Amino acid sequence: MLATIFSATDARRSSMRIVTLGIGAIVTILLGAALLLFVNLPDANAFNARVEALFVENASLTSGEDIRLLEILAQSGTSFSDVLASYRSIIFVLLVFATALLVACLVFLVALVTVNRRMSEIERAGIQVSSLLISREQRTVYLNNMEFKLTEAAIETLGILAEARMDEDVLSGAQIEAMISGRRPDDCDEAAGATRIKRLRDALGNQIVSELLVKTIARKGYMLSIDKDVIRMV
Repeated sequence: MLATIFSATDARRSSMRIVTLGIGAIVTILLGAALLLFVNLPDANAFNARVEALFVENASLTSGEDIRLLEILAQSGTSFSDVLASYRSIIFVLLVFATALLVACLVFLVALVTVNRRMSEIERAGIQVSSLLISREQRTVYLNNMEFKLTEAAIETLGILAEARMDEDVLSGAQIEAMISGRRPDDCDEAAGATRIKRLRDALGNQIVSELLVKTIARKGYMLSIDKDVIRMV
């Protein structure tokens, strides 16, 4: 059980690490592509500069037609500058949109892989405990949404195991017997604690099997409470 918990924790950590590295790689690649693209784009004022050079270098262009031609060229340069500026804005928006899409795809992919791993762990584990409530007064255990009645000794054993689990402790049979009986662990027998664990397993296990597997039909008999399509006999 501890190995399953640790593997799930490691899987979550590795998934977060993959997401972080993937997002960083995507942002870095797109930033590099954006910088390369913007650097290689022509200068928006290059055309206007060439037209201005024509005015300066050709002082003989004084006729009305020549001046009109140069004015048309200047207007074309201004239009080219405006179009190029709009292209820069469009390219920037597209790069931001592409970054968002790639990051979202990466997150969804990692989430899908994590869910598949989790489902595989649940299938291997059988019953996945999502909540455990122990009522000592009523001698009742609420496992997920199922209610089980236990003896006072079984409730004490389960309560001690639950407290030890919250403290990340592993108890030996002698320690369990000592905590229940109030004696020193050195004065307790390992077999006594093991017997308490066996009785707890028998009492709780029988009820879980009755709840999940073997169903009692009043005045008729018994049957398995599972889908017939999942049964395989070899």
